[in-house]
Amino acid sequence: MLRFAITLLAVITSSTCKQYGCLEGDTQKPKPSPEPNLQECTLYSKSSCCYADFTEQLAHSPVIKVSNSYWNRCGQLSKSCEDFTKKIECFYRCSPHAARWIHPNDTAAIQGVPLCQSFCDDWYEACKDDSICVRNWLTDWEWDESGKNHCKDKCTPYSEIYANGTDMCQSMWGESFKVSKSSCLCLQMNKKDSIAIKYLLSKSSEESSSSSSSSSSSEEHACQNKLLKFGKLKREEGEQTR
Repeated sequence: MLRFAITLLAVITSSTCKQYGCLEGDTQKPKPSPEPNLQECTLYSKSSCCYADFTEQLAHSPVIKVSNSYWNRCGQLSKSCEDFTKKIECFYRCSPHAARWIHPNDTAAIQGVPLCQSFCDDWYEACKDDSICVRNWLTDWEWDESGKNHCKDKCTPYSEIYANGTDMCQSMWGESFKVSKSSCLCLQMNKKDSIAIKYLLSKSSEESSSSSSSSSSSEEHACQNKLLKFGKLKREEGEQTR
């Protein structure tokens, strides 16, 4: 019985700590720390799960490949599409919060990260005229002996592979992302995420104890108010620099 209790405590501790650690990918650190010299992914420079040298691969446009994954198998991505793809890559590799959504069966993967509908729609709009030969970037490639990805099917416009932004966000990276029903408790891969993360973590702790629709709506309300204040502050800063 004692051995079972110790084992259970170790599992719980490991799971809890992972929320504040990093994913176990090939480029991630054991735990987040400052990286002031990031060339890309600077959103995470104060607390980063990736090293500065990793971002050198993303620092120049067009991006040819990241690690062994080539982005140009159907031609170079347009600048607008590439920018969104970089944001997703930066979140997975560098965000200190990515492990909050660690996949239960794979410590190097994420599952169910809530993206804002507006982000998904903008991402789709940016990429719809580019071409792609896979629907799921994680599973549909053909990988050679050296670990490089190749197309198994013909190159097709994004707009013919994915019906809309929701379909793309919830299919392109498998189970990694979902479109949130909230317009605030979701990620946009920008500075506003710091607000959403605060309430998402708070919401998560409430759900693990005693969840209720009222507490969920109060988190949404608090998040929206904080977001409005953030927007007002940014507008005022912009006016002062004119």
